[in-house]
Amino acid sequence: MLDDFMVRATLAGIGVAFAAAPLGCFVVWRRMAYFGDATAHAAILGVALSLAFSMSIFVGTVVVALLMALTVNFLSRRGYAMDTLLGVLAHSALAFGLVAVSFLSGIRIDLMAYLFGDILAVSRGDLAVIWGGALLVAILICWRWSALLTATLNEDLAYASGINPKREQLALTIALAITVAVAIKVVGVLLIAAMLIIPSAAARPLSQTPEGMALIAGLIGALSASVGLRAAYVFDTPAGPSIVCVAAITFLVSSVLRGLRTAR
Repeated sequence: MLDDFMVRATLAGIGVAFAAAPLGCFVVWRRMAYFGDATAHAAILGVALSLAFSMSIFVGTVVVALLMALTVNFLSRRGYAMDTLLGVLAHSALAFGLVAVSFLSGIRIDLMAYLFGDILAVSRGDLAVIWGGALLVAILICWRWSALLTATLNEDLAYASGINPKREQLALTIALAITVAVAIKVVGVLLIAAMLIIPSAAARPLSQTPEGMALIAGLIGALSASVGLRAAYVFDTPAGPSIVCVAAITFLVSSVLRGLRTAR
């Protein structure tokens, strides 16, 4: 079954969707959309360093994405405005990554594949990494779910309950770095934030509980991956952007349904 490239691509898309869904909910709840974008942009620098030192791209992107997230957390406590800080670091990391790639001699690299994804070229090894990373993220989120939710709702309540919000922020940061690393092959650096945010935002009007929102977001992400891949095959369009377009249409439908429900 895995000999069919479309089957591998679909499984990869579903794996990324279920990794990004619960994490995307916390990104939406905490209003951290730009934070996810900055972490994703740093991944291209991780790709360049991985190729330069002949190590796994997954390891390189996880390390750099994690360093970016920790840097943002550190500098935000030093009085820098968060939106300005994220803007500077996101675009700087992307620029340094692209410049670093240009210095790699003797290494052929398809830069467009890392920027916009190359899901149709996913191998069995890539599939194992994607699902392994997705499982790791799912375990981490399930383990810290209650504490993360409490810290997200109210930091004072978290402290009163014996929960350290900074520790929960670190757990979320680690999960985000892993998700970025596994998603780079599927949708690319520039579209990772979209897969984090759009399915979760589309699920918000359709759910009554946080757990329900995470589950519906996962289903929307998986549906977007499957339908987007089919649309890319039929209309000969780029696979990664097609997946995001389907997710955006789902968000539009969800918003219309919420508007109709409010009108009633």
